[in-house]
Amino acid sequence: MPNPVKRHSKTRRNQRRANDFLKSPSLSLCPQCNEPKLPHRICPTCETYKGREYRKAEKNAWHYKE
Repeated sequence: MPNPVKRHSKTRRNQRRANDFLKSPSLSLCPQCNEPKLPHRICPTCETYKGREYRKAEKNAWHYKE
């Protein structure tokens, strides 16, 4: 088993360990289609939020660059 040649700093150790405590994102159900979605965001399947319907930007919009 190889041993480390040089010592790792405390910062490097802490950066590696930071990933151990990450949580998975919490999901809520869309009231329209009952699909899981991120809270406070538009539902990706039915494109609604708080009872309003939102549409994705069309490719022909003036701000869309190809």
